[in-house]
Amino acid sequence: MSDEHTASTPAWIETSALTAPALLGASAGLLLGDLMHRGARRGVGIGLGVLGIAALLPFAVGGVAWLVTGPKSRVGVRRKIQRIRDIGLGAPDFDEVDEELREQGLL
Repeated sequence: MSDEHTASTPAWIETSALTAPALLGASAGLLLGDLMHRGARRGVGIGLGVLGIAALLPFAVGGVAWLVTGPKSRVGVRRKIQRIRDIGLGAPDFDEVDEELREQGLL
């Protein structure tokens, strides 16, 4: 199988994969809501709400981090300029003459 077919997935597949758990949870809540006691429903609802917020927290932190350190922010521009400057600080090229002189003890 070639990599070009497996590398990209259509947007509707990703969207449906993200909404499927929410739809299943909502349908289970509608079906089982009347079977549970009111106090139990409240506890389960609060617990699932906290779990949902905890699941979304990495996305929110990633979005804020992208805004702060992204390529269009001040920090991102400074980092890019520093990387460009650091490219010139790399190791010098190998020079055969210098190496021979060092072996002979002249340098």
